[in-house]
Amino acid sequence: MEAYLLDWLNILGRWVHFITGIAWIGASFYFIWLDNHLEAPRNPADAEKGVGGEVWSVHGGGFYHAQKYQVAPKVLPETLHWFKWEAYTTWLTGMFMLALIYWYGADVYLIDRSVADLSPTYAVGAAVLILFAGWIIYDLLCKSPLGENDAALGAVLFGLVTFLAWGLCELYSGRGAYIHFGAVLGTIMVANVFFVIIPGQRRMVEAAGRGELPDPADGIRAKQRSVHNTYFTLPVLFVMTSNHYAMTFAHEYNWLVLVAISLVGALIRIYFVARHKGKASPLPIVVAGLIIVAMVIAMAPKSRVRTSAALSLEDIRPVIEHRCVTCHSAEPTHIAFPAAPAGVKFDSEEQILAAADRIHQQTVVTRAMPIGNLTGISEEERLMIDAWYLGIAGSSND
Repeated sequence: MEAYLLDWLNILGRWVHFITGIAWIGASFYFIWLDNHLEAPRNPADAEKGVGGEVWSVHGGGFYHAQKYQVAPKVLPETLHWFKWEAYTTWLTGMFMLALIYWYGADVYLIDRSVADLSPTYAVGAAVLILFAGWIIYDLLCKSPLGENDAALGAVLFGLVTFLAWGLCELYSGRGAYIHFGAVLGTIMVANVFFVIIPGQRRMVEAAGRGELPDPADGIRAKQRSVHNTYFTLPVLFVMTSNHYAMTFAHEYNWLVLVAISLVGALIRIYFVARHKGKASPLPIVVAGLIIVAMVIAMAPKSRVRTSAALSLEDIRPVIEHRCVTCHSAEPTHIAFPAAPAGVKFDSEEQILAAADRIHQQTVVTRAMPIGNLTGISEEERLMIDAWYLGIAGSSND
């Protein structure tokens, strides 16, 4: 019953996280687009009242006219819309999911004792510390003199992000490392909203309400943090889906794969932000494409030939039963899985043969299964599955 209830919490938490994430990212992308498409106001009266830019657009059968003031209007409207709860709710539901799956289920999803022999308490404590430390270090850098040089700040942040990816992959399972990498970036993003962007906007509104000129520094700081958030977005979105792609998080150099994909995401976002401004160089998108091609080539599984006698299904059936059927069964015996993950079952010979490619890919090529090596599969047993698969693959090609 506990695993069943946890599954429902997983479904509901993930659903809300997904919905609010769409709302936050959609609003963020829209305002970045809006800011970069502003044109000088054509009506002199608009410029006189403080309008710095405007844009006309059409959507859903209607015409829209958006204007941005250089600082603030002389008189604030009665209704002023704020964009903050999308970010807060996304982070809260994300932390709920992180705690539910990776902290409460640390022995299953977070810890891989072949990487580091951690206790659940130590693993979760370190994860919490890393989340807070990530924001503190980032914030101090932005507030330092380095924060006045965007190029230098970007280079330092990339170096720290690379170190973060490597460190997490040396500490946790690949799956756990990836999700915590995204959690650190996501925490920085929402903290930017909570501690910098919204307080700055609040001070600007209060100053305008008193008839005073708002401090433009608040707008400058908010713009810098918003730009950082938009570059973090695509790497975070990849991490949210990375648990479906074992070839990335289970790779021997998983930290380097994570850094490369994050760089690709940032480059793509750089290109589109520049494209909004009408002066996009194709260089970022070309570099991103070359990185992807290089990854495809470098990560391709090495072809192997059978060097020993092929094993039969009967030879490897005990390995499957002891290492895989615990979870992948019509009636799993592992407490964490009330139903077979992804609906994959190995109860019969027919089911095993039908999933031969999947079994080989997950246990031998990516080594992602058993998850966290919960069932203690040995290297010899992985080699047995490899010999069996190469045997049946060779037979099918004859």
